[in-house]
Amino acid sequence: MLISPIVIILRIFKNKEDKKRFVEKFSIPSEKRRNGLLVWFHACSVGEILSIVPLIKNYEKNNTVNQILVTSSTLSSSKVLKKFQFKKTIHQFYPIDHFIFVNSFLNYWKPNIAIFVESEIWPCMYQNLKYKNIPLILFNARITKKTFNRWLKFKNFTKSILENIKIAYPQNKETKSYLKKLGLKNYSEIGNIKFAEYDDAKQNLDRKLNIELKNKKFWIASSTHDSEEIFCAKTHIILKRKYNDLITIVIPRHIHRAKEIASELRRLKLKVNLHSLRPKNLKNTDIYIVDTFGETKKFHKLGGSVFLGGSIINRGGQNPLEAARYGAKILHGPFVSNFTDIYKLLKSNKISKKINTNVQLSKEITFTKNVQSGFKIKNIGEKILKKTIKVLDKHIFNEFKKT
Repeated sequence: MLISPIVIILRIFKNKEDKKRFVEKFSIPSEKRRNGLLVWFHACSVGEILSIVPLIKNYEKNNTVNQILVTSSTLSSSKVLKKFQFKKTIHQFYPIDHFIFVNSFLNYWKPNIAIFVESEIWPCMYQNLKYKNIPLILFNARITKKTFNRWLKFKNFTKSILENIKIAYPQNKETKSYLKKLGLKNYSEIGNIKFAEYDDAKQNLDRKLNIELKNKKFWIASSTHDSEEIFCAKTHIILKRKYNDLITIVIPRHIHRAKEIASELRRLKLKVNLHSLRPKNLKNTDIYIVDTFGETKKFHKLGGSVFLGGSIINRGGQNPLEAARYGAKILHGPFVSNFTDIYKLLKSNKISKKINTNVQLSKEITFTKNVQSGFKIKNIGEKILKKTIKVLDKHIFNEFKKT
């Protein structure tokens, strides 16, 4: 706790914190709490925020719910949520996990229910929720083998923390097994909500760029990490020998790296354009870098092939479901431990393919979509969403009746 202010100040200088709203992390709110039922969702970052958008859309329409509070830890996630322009959903940054800040946060917001998404386990907050009789749900829970082994070293402490959870809904069998071994008794399966990400009709590229891309051969390298852009650029060079009008669209996992990436790729004698500069046309463009927040979906809607980053280097991979939902062929490296079950399903449906080299990647890239494979993923998502809403409704409205 003592070093937290210093860390936050350093992050402000690095433009990783909101220069005005960082005080929310010290439980100084920037929004007002409305009267009535408040549903609180906490999600760590962009991926988790996007996964609960279908649920937010649902409860925005429900008149019994007066306010939806969404907290997260990252600046990028707050920017992404803002683009949806929800009417009764507000965002605040998650407070530092210390009794003083946690207590102040809960006393002000007084949530009727707390729904923590994926792997967000905070000891102090969990204990205070229990103390204040606020039901806590661990939703779409995900625990990796690495995290499990770390928590297992402090099994008694871990068990005491997990006892504060009313019920957990693991997103895969691996997490279910880990939670059980760590001492959690109350859990149930719904499915992975990431299959059901909300399709926003407004999320489309502007007409001019859309037309230009459709008149060219292009593929997408999405959520790339350091060194993976070079890997994809070398793939581009191989493909360029066959397709003269080829464009490779690179969407970095961390867009603050965009200028650095552009410099690296220009050293390979490639012509690079940045999306934020809104180039007049794509003539003489090899690599098109998407360096803006919340626009990944617009490109995933168009791409016939999408390579998912974090998989050539050992980062456990990135979520391929959005691109798969739009009928793209999914290509990835050998490191996808974060999404083992998802990739297993995609592979069994011949939607994804593992690659190890630039040559392999170049051979697997196609420029046409598979509409039927997209329908398969969407159907799975619709079923999971309906089941999820039915389950959450019981928790939310039963708790509200007690107040």
